[in-house]
Amino acid sequence: MNDEQLLRYSRHLLLEDIDVAGQEKLLAAHVLVIGAGGLGCAAAPYLAAAGVGQITLLDHDKVELTNLQRQIMHSLHSVGRSKVESGKQFLQQVNPTIKINTIEAKATLALLDTLLPVVDVILDCTDNFATRQLINASCVKHQTPLISGSALRFDGQISVFDPRNLASPCYACVFSPDEQFEEISCASMGIFAPLVGIIGSMQAAQALQILIGFGEPLIGRMLLWNARNTQIDEIRITRNPDCSVCGK
Repeated sequence: MNDEQLLRYSRHLLLEDIDVAGQEKLLAAHVLVIGAGGLGCAAAPYLAAAGVGQITLLDHDKVELTNLQRQIMHSLHSVGRSKVESGKQFLQQVNPTIKINTIEAKATLALLDTLLPVVDVILDCTDNFATRQLINASCVKHQTPLISGSALRFDGQISVFDPRNLASPCYACVFSPDEQFEEISCASMGIFAPLVGIIGSMQAAQALQILIGFGEPLIGRMLLWNARNTQIDEIRITRNPDCSVCGK
């Protein structure tokens, strides 16, 4: 690290669990954030500020006025623009020393097959069940750690699925791809603005833990956050040996 980096990241360097070696891991890391909406808007700025050397934003959507209630990377001037380009502009202001890649597209198996071999961690910040299953299957295939978050109304959840860990379940172990879920969106049900900030920030924190290798990430555990009651519950989740994705 140069002198500017030593000063910029000095508060990380004071933490024994991170120090210089951990910060250098972050600077060398590449994180893929899928979804530049509420969760991605909270997670990506903390990844950038913390010094993750390369961040790729993947989203096909445009910024709408209704997004501004919670999607803090976007502003009134961003309405109508691509979310990934708006996000890139914001992140470059947070930390101009890192690399921000943008892909304005939907996540597909072919695209993920191209991206996953060159990234270290994936943050699933999407909002629909089918895409989450697709991302999970790709992470299992490429042995890439997945940090999954979701938020709706006043309820959020987060967990880490790490296929490199033989004891870790995958997303499909908990939510079977064969089950039929009714897709519920923020547009129809609403969402408490700070909730995405809470869950997205937790996703960023989990990513830093995975990249540096300290503490106990949420592998085999899922946190449930109830913003109405300000309550956090933790449930244990286990690998399903008959899982159609990771149990083969």
